[in-house]
Amino acid sequence: MSEIKEIIKKDHSQEEEKAATLVEYALLVALIAVVCIVSVRIIGQKTSQKFSMLASSL
Repeated sequence: MSEIKEIIKKDHSQEEEKAATLVEYALLVALIAVVCIVSVRIIGQKTSQKFSMLASSL
């Protein structure tokens, strides 16, 4: 009987570990997405400023 309990515990802990890993990957993907969005916005604003300066100099 104790062997069955040990097998169930191992299986349950493996499921928890997989779930934790999935959450970690989801958080990493979300963080990367936020960094990409912020970077694109900053680069877009700087590019827009450069084009505005160029247009006003013409």
